[in-house]
Amino acid sequence: MAPRISIVVPCHNEEANLAALLERLDLVLSAVASNAFEVILIDDGSKDRTVSAAIDLTRRYTYLSLIELSRNFGKEAALLAGMDHATGDCVIIMDADLQHPPEAIPQMLSVWEEGADVVACRRLDRNTDGALRAFLSRSFYALLSRGSSVEIPRNVGDFRLMDRRVIMALRELRETQRFTKGIYAWAGFRTRIIDFQVAERHAGVSSFNLRKLWHFAWDGITSFSTVPLRFFSYLGVVAALMSFAYGIYIVGHAVLAGREVPGYPSIMVALTFLGGVQLMGIGILGEYIGRMFIETKKRPVYLVRERYPDQGAGR
Repeated sequence: MAPRISIVVPCHNEEANLAALLERLDLVLSAVASNAFEVILIDDGSKDRTVSAAIDLTRRYTYLSLIELSRNFGKEAALLAGMDHATGDCVIIMDADLQHPPEAIPQMLSVWEEGADVVACRRLDRNTDGALRAFLSRSFYALLSRGSSVEIPRNVGDFRLMDRRVIMALRELRETQRFTKGIYAWAGFRTRIIDFQVAERHAGVSSFNLRKLWHFAWDGITSFSTVPLRFFSYLGVVAALMSFAYGIYIVGHAVLAGREVPGYPSIMVALTFLGGVQLMGIGILGEYIGRMFIETKKRPVYLVRERYPDQGAGR
């Protein structure tokens, strides 16, 4: 039998993009008509008419199905939902805003057929991002690459093809605090990277503002790195050595000069500095403990409200 292809598309307020996305996907997938395929939209608690638009499209495209989550669980949870429901021999993940060009799919399939378990797409540039966002992205990957136990390639996002064996392995990783890019890297498998040009959004604006990007970056750092904890350990050692050296200086000065050194300002500076460092360290430690607390609850990563149609049919 010809290999079955699953396309997983997480959606959040993508009403204006779905029709154009399915039109281009249909052209591309029809060009590889020897392969059976399905397209799965994952609605992640959209506030617009994304669900209604997707249901209308399921009547036009028989290979299309919609998984509606009960609320907004975040893109990472929506990606896992797509993996759980995909039935293909390979699964392609892409965004709904057409920044991930469907025309790259034939090349991804070709590389997969050559033996790659994962075909990851690397963006050539960040011209679609603002200067601040591009700088923060570079800084984040630089920090993460130095502190993570696994290598997370830069400029490689969720746009990728994964073999069935990879999907089955990723399904086993049910952590609630998810950083999927790190999970991809941790899982390993034979990975090939191809380049693609990121397009402008077809419509709408990205829901990933700087606040959400900060939380996303923090999830990545705390999920795959102990750098924050290690940093405060080193800072504590440095502060202790500086305090010891300063203490020797004060004693030596008092012995040699025969008088006490007025020290109220320096004492206050030291107390406030060390107090701030301690509070920051406690905050970092609390963040890790809080994540452990959340994981021990063993709550499901997502909940499904409805599936349209009830039994999705592939083509």
